[in-house]
Amino acid sequence: MITATPGLQIPAVEVFDSLDSTSAEASRRAAAGQRGPVWIMARQQSAGVGRMGRVWSSPAGNLYATLLMPFAGPLPDAALMSFAACLAVADTLDTYVAAERVALKWPNDALLDNRKVAGVLLEAGGTEADRWLSIGIGINLAHTPEDYRWPPIALSEATGQTHAPESVLDGLSAAFEHRRAAFIDAGFDFAPTRAAWMARAARLGGSIEARLPGGNRSGIFRGIAENGALLLETAEGVAHIAAADIHFPA
Repeated sequence: MITATPGLQIPAVEVFDSLDSTSAEASRRAAAGQRGPVWIMARQQSAGVGRMGRVWSSPAGNLYATLLMPFAGPLPDAALMSFAACLAVADTLDTYVAAERVALKWPNDALLDNRKVAGVLLEAGGTEADRWLSIGIGINLAHTPEDYRWPPIALSEATGQTHAPESVLDGLSAAFEHRRAAFIDAGFDFAPTRAAWMARAARLGGSIEARLPGGNRSGIFRGIAENGALLLETAEGVAHIAAADIHFPA
């Protein structure tokens, strides 16, 4: 497990038995002027939300947590924090399983044994002088949700053991602080985070399919650009894709 760099602040943690969603609670607090940093965790959610507004199944036993934090950097850099968060998730999972079993799927999923075990959801708001960022993270610890878009898995299924959400969040918080510092405290230099993410990228150098509103595009996954866009090598050249659902051909 990665521990926090000495001198860095570990945010407080607030735990609730139930919330509509931890991301919604973070947004409400931000609208009221709070900036944190604070982790908001719920033992279960009644209206969990994933990427693109999709429902995030939220039974008790899995981890549902959102970090509300101030963000003083340029707005485009806020989106890059998702890669730092995904790395923190991978660091945390490494505590429980061999690192080679964990991979990161663009843009914001973590895979365990090539099955989805976690996801990250970013939101940002406020003004340039008073910006906030919320980083929602869900990790399947005890329950494998029904997810037809990607085969899911729970950590308990992979390890044969149960893992308390509060304990996992302790490790995740420390891991994220390490990754946050490597990006923000280094002057918003994305290069080290980008390199670390690509070292754990699923299907790097392999064939993938990007499913876009205007149609699907297939090619070779060549990594991510300095702005976080996916680099897809096609017959027409390398395309920079800002948003898409990624699928791996059999």
